[in-house]
Amino acid sequence: MFRGRFVHTMDSKGRVSIPSGFRVELQRRSERAPILTNADEYLVLYPYEDWCQYEQQIVGRSSFDPDAQAYARMMISGASESPIDAQGRILVPPVLREYARLERETIFVGVGPRIELWDKARFDANLQKTQARFSEISSAMAKLGTQQA
Repeated sequence: MFRGRFVHTMDSKGRVSIPSGFRVELQRRSERAPILTNADEYLVLYPYEDWCQYEQQIVGRSSFDPDAQAYARMMISGASESPIDAQGRILVPPVLREYARLERETIFVGVGPRIELWDKARFDANLQKTQARFSEISSAMAKLGTQQA
């Protein structure tokens, strides 16, 4: 599981260091390069085998449903193997950098089974919106049976 937030700087070539704890967990879980793809307004980094399982779920649901087909098209066509170099960095392809509007300051966000990669300013704005609605969101989660610690 991935958890926590870590700010890192992306260089002009699109390389960014993966937080060491995330890197160790990615490498522990797979010998293959992790998969980076687009999501809502950010990117998502999956351990290779986890991505393969998720991809199969997406493909399995997209046979007849146009929304599922559109989702599969977006997620799978955006997916890219992202080898970790000797300095612990990945190269974010230009099309994904543009999609997520990644510039210099980025933030890695551990969200359980996946890692999100955000532009820091966009993440901060999103987090502020969430904080403003936190009581409402907490109530909705309680209705789903999720208890706050």
